[in-house]
Amino acid sequence: MMPAQDVPGPDYPRLTSKHGPVYYYLCYLSDVSILVPRGSLDEPLFPLYFGRCHHKPIQHKTAGKIMAKVVECVPNISEGRDQNIIDQCTSAAATVDGCTLLDVDPGADTNRTVITLAGEPEAVLEGAFQLIAMSHKLIDMSKQTGAHPRAGATDVCPFVPVSDMTMDECVELAKRLGKRVGDELDVPVYLYEFAASRPEWANLAVVRKGEYEALPQKMSDPDWKPDFGPHEFRPKFGAMHISARKFLIAYNINLNSTFARLAKDIALKIREQGSLLRDEKRQIVRNEKGKGKKVPGLFKACKAAGWYLADYHVAQVTMNLTDPDVTLAHHVFEKVRELAQEQGTRVTGSEIVGLVPLEAMLEAGRYYLKKQKRSLALHEREIIQIAIQSMGLNEISEFDMDKKIVEYAIQEGDTAPLANMTLIGFNDELASESPAPGGGSVAALVGSLAASLAAMVGNLTHGKFEYEDVWDEVEASGIKGQELKARLLHAIDADTFAFNAVMAANRLPDKSDEQAAVKSKAVDDANKT
Repeated sequence: MMPAQDVPGPDYPRLTSKHGPVYYYLCYLSDVSILVPRGSLDEPLFPLYFGRCHHKPIQHKTAGKIMAKVVECVPNISEGRDQNIIDQCTSAAATVDGCTLLDVDPGADTNRTVITLAGEPEAVLEGAFQLIAMSHKLIDMSKQTGAHPRAGATDVCPFVPVSDMTMDECVELAKRLGKRVGDELDVPVYLYEFAASRPEWANLAVVRKGEYEALPQKMSDPDWKPDFGPHEFRPKFGAMHISARKFLIAYNINLNSTFARLAKDIALKIREQGSLLRDEKRQIVRNEKGKGKKVPGLFKACKAAGWYLADYHVAQVTMNLTDPDVTLAHHVFEKVRELAQEQGTRVTGSEIVGLVPLEAMLEAGRYYLKKQKRSLALHEREIIQIAIQSMGLNEISEFDMDKKIVEYAIQEGDTAPLANMTLIGFNDELASESPAPGGGSVAALVGSLAASLAAMVGNLTHGKFEYEDVWDEVEASGIKGQELKARLLHAIDADTFAFNAVMAANRLPDKSDEQAAVKSKAVDDANKT
């Protein structure tokens, strides 16, 4: 949940007393907010539900409900050597509440750092802007050199839908960020990929053609008028490119061989680009015009190559899966397993480099559960563990789901203090002098136990051949039980949070018309939760 903020929001008047301004906790409850005077809450659970007061503006963060919308943002700054500059840029984003800094990958040769942010859309949008603003302040493109193509201090900044986000929503974020960067930082901004304003600009290589050195000419060419900001050369910053794109999964599959060519042969067969047809002597087969014949690749949205990984003594098929809605990692894994067997090798495991969306892991787990004729009505962590084991994701390095899955990695602290208590601890809290938790939280707990029992019955029945005719039915009921269990477990804390919010709002002073207006709005907002 969102920590409190000690200044009134824009919808509330600033109150005063004979001692000066009266400061309030501005507490966010789901999609609404209420003001709580300092010292008005003394329940034992106050620290759990309202957090600590911050003395700086902080972004809205979901409270009282499971985070729904999650977006990833991957700004690339044109600095990979000066750690101080990198740290200042990443800190500018990380200090925005609700914007989680997931990864920082600097490269000295490329003089570029790839930064990964994630969280709720508004927080990530703000974090991205603050990072860009810091790069605008610190990086001088007129002195920048490096192996990687670049045109701006923050060169690219794509938004990627992760959870409950559409591509259209990411496009809107890209446009909002582009406008703000253009207006406030006064630099040229071009949109590309799904956010592109022209078909030819969908390809980053096209819109960035000529890189930084081509900007003076582009800024005098009407055909290169940017989407936002001035159509003028800004030598210090350059120009930046903002987009919306699909999630990219970097995925490698390991072979029980040290011969890189075997991995390369498989890569040529699976990649979308395909390969040249060769005969039994590995000579290229040509058509009547002398051009090599092509064999189409097996997977769309798949870029693949093969190499030898000396540190681990294995050949790897390495790939980027550029659209997880089109090509799933576990499907590629199974096909590579078949191709490896055909050439006398064997797949020993695989690895995901970087992060992966939760749904991709759940789909993989469900796929292998179905192959085993097991029920899908399992807790999501059990389903993920099946995927990890089936794809050998721990072979080279540990696949820690709390760090590798985007939705888990961005969770901060204990978002369910009651649900995560021991049974004894919860009972002791219930029996204390605090009015909350109370009947609502207890009802949610009992309901979650009932839902768990229903799921258990389905799982015990599924897989027994004497009940095979009802497997689908009991599996569906078990899945529903798991969904209800999760919702009710969440409600244990949500009910107590809502109760405390209503109580806090009702304790607000109302002696003056101004105070009464504040209290009335706070009570209305609290009751909406």
